[in-house]
Amino acid sequence: MTATVTSTLDVRQIAPRERHSTIFACFDSLQPGQAMRLVNDHDPRPLRYQLDERSPGQFEWAYLEAGPELWRVQIDKLEASAAKKAGGDSCCSGGACAG
Repeated sequence: MTATVTSTLDVRQIAPRERHSTIFACFDSLQPGQAMRLVNDHDPRPLRYQLDERSPGQFEWAYLEAGPELWRVQIDKLEASAAKKAGGDSCCSGGACAG
């Protein structure tokens, strides 16, 4: 993980129903090569699954601290070329050329 950390988001004081949208907005504001650090009171594994669904191959996830009372995660936004490799680039960018 070589990204530059540009923000730390402590979501422990944010209402649970607002946490994921706040985190996604922070991630979306990152430029490739930048990173955010997330601080939470539980394992944010479900967030990782959601991020995989909405931004596949566009990030790296690393636990910096894993409980039991505090979790810290660094989320790096990947450069376009790294995201392309991680996403398993296809020949026609969407599968429209099935033969």
